[in-house]
Amino acid sequence: MAIAGEELARACVAAAEEIQAENIRVWDMRGISTLTDYMIVCSGSSMPHLRGIIREIGGIVAKEHGVKTVFSDGKADSRWVVLDYIDVMVHVMHEEMREFYGLEELWADAKQLDWVTGKSNFKG
Repeated sequence: MAIAGEELARACVAAAEEIQAENIRVWDMRGISTLTDYMIVCSGSSMPHLRGIIREIGGIVAKEHGVKTVFSDGKADSRWVVLDYIDVMVHVMHEEMREFYGLEELWADAKQLDWVTGKSNFKG
């Protein structure tokens, strides 16, 4: 059975942690945006790292939970890729792009969720 919502967000975060994505942030967008329920942003430090994060998230979520991205936009070479799972959107960005576009400020009204590292359990 396919997963959705918070469980899918946890799965994406766990996959990002596994490949050592940097500066992982998760926002609960319900009531803030009609695009998605959860927004995840994480960073990579190099092109190979970005490619690995994108591959790991897509591969683990598909293999372990039977969920594939509905849409993907960008390439690692552009330094910003969005993996769209409808209920969850994952932004994989090079740190320079992340600082330039300031998504954290854009979503300041959304509730940022914390998680227990290594377990991907949201708290708060």
